[in-house]
Amino acid sequence: MESNSLAWISTTRHVLQQSERDFFRVSPARYWFDFILSTVCAYGAGSVYLMAPLGSWPQVLAFPFTVFWIYRLGSLVHEVCHLGHHEMRVFKVTWNLVVGVMTLAPSPFFTRHHRDHHSQKLYGTPQDPEYIVNSFQPGSIPSLLLYALIVVLYPLVVWLRFCLAPLSFVHPRVREWVLTHASSLTMNYRYERKLTAFDRFAVTSVELLCWLRATLIPLAVAMGWSHWTRMPLLYSIAVGVLVLNQMRLLADHHFESQGENLDLPDHIADSCNFTGQDPLTWLFFPFAIRYHALHHLFPTLPYHNLAAAHKYLVKHLPADSPYRALDQKSWWPVARRTLWHRPVAEKPALARAA
Repeated sequence: MESNSLAWISTTRHVLQQSERDFFRVSPARYWFDFILSTVCAYGAGSVYLMAPLGSWPQVLAFPFTVFWIYRLGSLVHEVCHLGHHEMRVFKVTWNLVVGVMTLAPSPFFTRHHRDHHSQKLYGTPQDPEYIVNSFQPGSIPSLLLYALIVVLYPLVVWLRFCLAPLSFVHPRVREWVLTHASSLTMNYRYERKLTAFDRFAVTSVELLCWLRATLIPLAVAMGWSHWTRMPLLYSIAVGVLVLNQMRLLADHHFESQGENLDLPDHIADSCNFTGQDPLTWLFFPFAIRYHALHHLFPTLPYHNLAAAHKYLVKHLPADSPYRALDQKSWWPVARRTLWHRPVAEKPALARAA
């Protein structure tokens, strides 16, 4: 049957590529508009939050806006990593200087492991850096509590990693371990990063800037330039942003893999397109990344064309196309199943269809 083979995927790709509209064309103006808007809103709300009197109503009101807009601004790292090597270089450098360094989440610490998540060799295996069930055991309260604790402590771990960056140069073996095991923004401790020569250059270059940013935070307090409360306030923002991102990761996929390597049809069937309009989906999935199955099917499809491409496919694919079965109405049913249900070792539903 077609759903048991690559045929339906080939059909889906053919239909989109035959469109008169080039869905794969990147719009630099759209990237810059979203970046500038998110930057102004994120740092504007953040300024109110950090400068208002401690516990005042302006600070309390500014906190959720700060967290949301920094999360949205930081989510653009996903788009940065999918741009071609020579594509929109000024945008990538600007995003890293304005956002990546300032939030200690630069794109060289994300790009390689995110692309490994898309890899057929690693997707769904214990080494997949973004397969969230690699970080906890669904249905186990102790495991979920430990996972929650790790989420809360993770910003501290990242801050210490950058503060201690100069020590990684004391010996080549130490440096190599740091590059392969502590230079990716993933909670999967099993993941070992494979580095190209450019990766080494990019990580080292941005790492020094992040070291400067990380050390300036306590230094400003020690020198009297900032009040000590600035540190827990910044930490609260980091935890809030990380929580939003983890909520999204809970429902990007169905997480049906038991650690085995999935073939492409099963890989796509394990992914979700959220087509509903519920508030939580809108909150957790900025920049149309709610069409996550479509993104895994076409990783180079720009985020600003995902919604239109999905609409086009639904209109032009056969009524029995397995692509339609990838739709999910809302975030919570998928996230709830991820948290509480560990499936038996069997293929995803689409691959089992006769």
